[in-house]
Amino acid sequence: MEQRGRQSAGKPVGRRVVLGVLGLGAVGVAFGARIQNGLDNVLAEVSSKDPTGLTGLLPGGGGFQFYNVADSIPHRSDTDYRLTVDGLVDRPATYTLADLKSMQQTRLVRDVQCVTGWRVPNTEFSGVLLRDLLDMAGVQRQGTAIRFTCFDGVYSESLTLDEARRSDVLIAHEMNGAPVTSAHGGPVRLYVAPMYFYKSAKWLSGITVTSQVEPGYWEHYGYDVEAWVGRSNGRDDAPTSN
Repeated sequence: MEQRGRQSAGKPVGRRVVLGVLGLGAVGVAFGARIQNGLDNVLAEVSSKDPTGLTGLLPGGGGFQFYNVADSIPHRSDTDYRLTVDGLVDRPATYTLADLKSMQQTRLVRDVQCVTGWRVPNTEFSGVLLRDLLDMAGVQRQGTAIRFTCFDGVYSESLTLDEARRSDVLIAHEMNGAPVTSAHGGPVRLYVAPMYFYKSAKWLSGITVTSQVEPGYWEHYGYDVEAWVGRSNGRDDAPTSN
């Protein structure tokens, strides 16, 4: 989630660090998207260690605010990445990034909306429909919900089975026409288009079919389990059926 959780422990950020980070943001604006992926990672890494939250306000992040619930930004290479599908299914499976790329792809362009109020319009995500992976796994009769786990070792999320089977819920490996960076939760993340962005778990590593909804990381801190844009916390317009 592009959202701050607990404050990171550490020393106050000095003036040189602040000026240096601001300079990185300016470079991103000046030179555009070719170097933006690398800057996203640098800025997010600094942000995870910055108790001021300053980097969340920088230009050059594509409009996103970078926050992290773990101590650092986790990384998996394209070749090392694995996604497991298990739980109440007939055919558990493990997928590589190459496996996911070889499947039928879906592209969504939606506004990304954070429950704290910021929004990034017309953001493109591409990947595999979650329901296609569930169909291949064969959800058992008692399976009514999905639990998502992440390779940062902290983040988790959940959806009902009906929510997970929507046509606007992706296992995404591309964002705005490029691979999802580590800062944005890559190489693979969940994207739940009609819900606030905290439901779109970063660094996705596990999809487990369960018999009931298990609240995720942010729900334990008081966030809504049902995070529909416009219905959760009274913001924006209610989603259309899909």
